[in-house]
Amino acid sequence: MAPTRKSKAQQPAPPSRTLVLDNGAYTIKAGYVSGDAVDEPRVIPNCIARDRNKKVYLASELDKCTDFSEVAFRRPVEKGFIVNWEAEKEIWEHEFFDDKAPQPCDPSETRLLLGEPSNSLPVLQTNCDQMVFEEFGFASYYRGIGPSFNAYHDVQGILRTPRDLGTVAQLPAEILLLIDTGYSHTTITPILQGKPIHSAIRRLDVGGKLLTNCLTRLLSLRHYDMRNETYIVNEMKEAACYVSLDFKGDLERTWKGTRGERREDYVNGGGIAKDYVLPDFHTRMKGIVREFDPVQASRARKLASGRAGESSEDVLTLRNERFTVPELLFHPSDIGIRQPGIADLVMQSLRVLPVGLWPGLLANIIVVGGNSLFDGFVERLQKEIVQLAPDECFVRVARPVDPITSTWLGGANLAKHEHINALSVTKQEYEEFGAAWVSRKFAVGSEP
Repeated sequence: MAPTRKSKAQQPAPPSRTLVLDNGAYTIKAGYVSGDAVDEPRVIPNCIARDRNKKVYLASELDKCTDFSEVAFRRPVEKGFIVNWEAEKEIWEHEFFDDKAPQPCDPSETRLLLGEPSNSLPVLQTNCDQMVFEEFGFASYYRGIGPSFNAYHDVQGILRTPRDLGTVAQLPAEILLLIDTGYSHTTITPILQGKPIHSAIRRLDVGGKLLTNCLTRLLSLRHYDMRNETYIVNEMKEAACYVSLDFKGDLERTWKGTRGERREDYVNGGGIAKDYVLPDFHTRMKGIVREFDPVQASRARKLASGRAGESSEDVLTLRNERFTVPELLFHPSDIGIRQPGIADLVMQSLRVLPVGLWPGLLANIIVVGGNSLFDGFVERLQKEIVQLAPDECFVRVARPVDPITSTWLGGANLAKHEHINALSVTKQEYEEFGAAWVSRKFAVGSEP
């Protein structure tokens, strides 16, 4: 007797547990959603590291490393896309599928909700789908544009919009302009009814990695050779850099002057210079930012020339490096990148949309990603957009309490939402209809 075609009624019940993954280039944000219960997300380094003693650390094992000097990193994500599934598989297995995994997962009883960057190449998407179903064997799966997950937040709460008590947040948010500035790049994503408007998405190839490399080059030219110390330089960037609200004024205060001149602002630090004490990984595991001390700086110059005793500290004095490096987010042309800054990209994105959407998008701008944590970032971005936007449009820019895990939390809210069952694909459907059908379903599901 010929086998009968399986009907929709015979579809297995949807998994009660969802693994939400925001698979970033620098860190993976991971956690489970079971019914209405949402776990606290873990932030896992998305890398395989090797220290100077050739010891290898896999993902969360990096916390056990005690000496980050000359650490070499291998990252499975390049320019925002997973290009090395061999390394990514090793990391996922260590974190979720091994016997001693910190977040044990049975994929046959779990749905995977995975965030991906916008405008990913179809071949990379197909590889990802194949890994999820054929290699790991998840019961159900949804691959969506990561920035669009932020629409499943209480956006008006983040923007501190005055509301009546007891007002229930609309999920997904009706309209939102999401700026995600992370490790690999910065993207501008207009979102309508929870879905990204693909034609208006804009990307800037400046992210945390480029900023760290730029700071590394500046320090290697001006102070010590830091080319093999990118981990330490990244910590320095996060601790000491800021976005200037008066770039020309700050540049003037940190100018040394013409040859032979000793300007007062430069000698005293001008309120900008800071001393950064480098870690030695014996007594200090992390670097320390402290106020600039002109006397200490003079003593350091003598030490460098061999005219004084030995010092127990290696100190870098950071001056205009503190604000010229993050300035690349607003003026990439400063180092020859032929792209506009974030504020100009926002206006580029808006110009391909109907003018009627502009007021709603400009009044609901949310910034997420690690670079948004720079002091002054939100204020500077709002100031620049106000100068470019039409006078009749009200501009509001806000940052969630934790911009690192914001996309993950949005994904967790989506996992609890009624939309998820219609959006996701089961393993049975994948085996029956194939990878091309799955790709089309995910593409249609993200159309506005």
